[in-house]
Amino acid sequence: MNRIKGLRCRECGREYPKEPLHVCEFCFGPLEVEYDYEVIKKLISREKITSYPTNLWRYKELLPVDGEPVSGLTSGFTPLIQATNLAKRLGVEELYLKDDSTNHPTLSFKDRVVAVALSKAKEFGFDTVACASTGNLANSVSAQAAVANFKRYIFIPADLEMGKVIGSLIYAPNLVAVKGNYDQVNRLCSEIAAKYNWAFVNINIRPFYAEGSKTMAYEIAEQLGWRLPKHIVVPAAGGSLITKIHKGWEELKKIGLISDQTESKLYVAQAEGCCPIVSMVKENRNFVKPVIPKTIAKSLAIGNPADGYYAYSVVKESGGFGEVATDDEIVEAIKLLAETEGVFTETAGGVTVACAKKLIEQGRIPRNEPIVICITGNGLKTQEAVADKIGEPIIIEPHLASFEETMK
Repeated sequence: MNRIKGLRCRECGREYPKEPLHVCEFCFGPLEVEYDYEVIKKLISREKITSYPTNLWRYKELLPVDGEPVSGLTSGFTPLIQATNLAKRLGVEELYLKDDSTNHPTLSFKDRVVAVALSKAKEFGFDTVACASTGNLANSVSAQAAVANFKRYIFIPADLEMGKVIGSLIYAPNLVAVKGNYDQVNRLCSEIAAKYNWAFVNINIRPFYAEGSKTMAYEIAEQLGWRLPKHIVVPAAGGSLITKIHKGWEELKKIGLISDQTESKLYVAQAEGCCPIVSMVKENRNFVKPVIPKTIAKSLAIGNPADGYYAYSVVKESGGFGEVATDDEIVEAIKLLAETEGVFTETAGGVTVACAKKLIEQGRIPRNEPIVICITGNGLKTQEAVADKIGEPIIIEPHLASFEETMK
């Protein structure tokens, strides 16, 4: 019994085999992994899942890898924190943080997608992996591909935060900084992928790579006692994460692990300086208008999101909405989260918290229903964003009198 049928075009429905493909040759629509859920029903149960190790592969029957994984054995199953202090500040009753700032090994949710992509690349027989990245993906491919013994080529915008540059270089990949924004980097990588026989995790391996994001959805449901929150706020760059959270929850319904009557509203969060998906939601427009990014939230700075239409669709289908955050609001939200819950998030997490706050204040998210905020990366990677906005240490001489004098 094969639980993985192959690939299927999200637009015309044309079917393809399990191969390193990502675009339909007939309509140029994106390809997605297709599963046989009747087979999966016979292979999986709540009890079986909880018997597996606490990493993302506890949901392996719902992931597109045929054999044993070669990466991500310590990734995933990050904390779902009940954020009581932040809940009080925001005036809500039940609030949770899905905290991927603690994800192993590189402190972002990208460790999920890379684990799946590299395991599939190994099955396909590739010896070289590559990616176009705004930072977190670069870190994760650099680290996990080193452990899995791949050759690595990592392409990033040349103006990336130094923390993320160092967070890739430490693993000794071939790091290529391109003088341009992410969309220009991605176009270049598409040309390279067409010429070289490399596994580009977010190009020719993209259908398999994207499936790793579903593990965040599975974990949230399991950690809430196999139920869904009424509301979830998700940051968006290319738009894949929010679409896969939706897909993951729909899969749990199909195989009977959660009630098929359970509904959850999805809200998309973006920076004001790069918000093509939120603009679609607010204008009720089902096509992307590309923008030139200008925001401190560089991990979300994708002006022409590949999954923009699909992100828009799941938000509208769920009855959710979208909101944006200015650079100042991002910084204040990073500080608020740290001061209330002891979680230091990068700028993308600041976007999510700031947008959640706005959505609550607008009454779009009720104050008396369960809410999850997705924190997708660690603040140590984007220290520049807050470095001059958090005060300075109190400097004293090394004796008690100096301390007491200062404290006056």
